[in-house]
Amino acid sequence: QVQLVESGGGLVQAGGSLRLSCVVSGRTFSSYVMGWFRQAPGKEREFVATISRSGSRTYYANSAKGRFTISRDNAKNSVYLEMNSLKPEDTAVYYCAADGVLNTLVVRTTRNEYDYWGQGTQVTVSS
Repeated sequence: QVQLVESGGGLVQAGGSLRLSCVVSGRTFSSYVMGWFRQAPGKEREFVATISRSGSRTYYANSAKGRFTISRDNAKNSVYLEMNSLKPEDTAVYYCAADGVLNTLVVRTTRNEYDYWGQGTQVTVSS
């Protein structure tokens, strides 16, 4: 059974930074493309960032470009989301997601493409 556990959320002032972590257990982490999504109250869950199995390819939502960085450490079964210059509109529950793929360069940007999800971590940005 695959489990994803996020951590690192919290309350931060606008302009501040947070680093989210997600640890994956249950199968070989390096076989997954990983993604971060977020869901604000009353809104749909939306894509934030994704990283390929090898870590060589990344892709970001426009809202995240230039401010967020996704990375992974396959030796630690972990994926990270470094968030800088945070804005109140970044307030949401952040979820990590995993999808098993063969191609080491594939990235995924759609919710339905991911098989496994964490429980989420709350990020609140005050103005």
